[in-house]
Amino acid sequence: MTDDGRLTATEAAVLAYEGRTWPGPGAKERAIREGLGMTPVRYYQLLNVLMDDPRALAHAPGTVNRLRRIREAQRARR
Repeated sequence: MTDDGRLTATEAAVLAYEGRTWPGPGAKERAIREGLGMTPVRYYQLLNVLMDDPRALAHAPGTVNRLRRIREAQRARR
């Protein structure tokens, strides 16, 4: 989080990556490593935190709400 309560550039980039569609298997993971300079594991850890962050919801409501629906559906199947 920045001092003014906005998303950091990295947090915003993670949400932007998650909002994209990817051409095939491995493309997203490769882009995460090359474009964001982080491992896919770190990416998904940060993404999970962002899913519950009101700043992320304000920044990318469609993406965050889609991810929350997917998470709830997975929890309901367990």
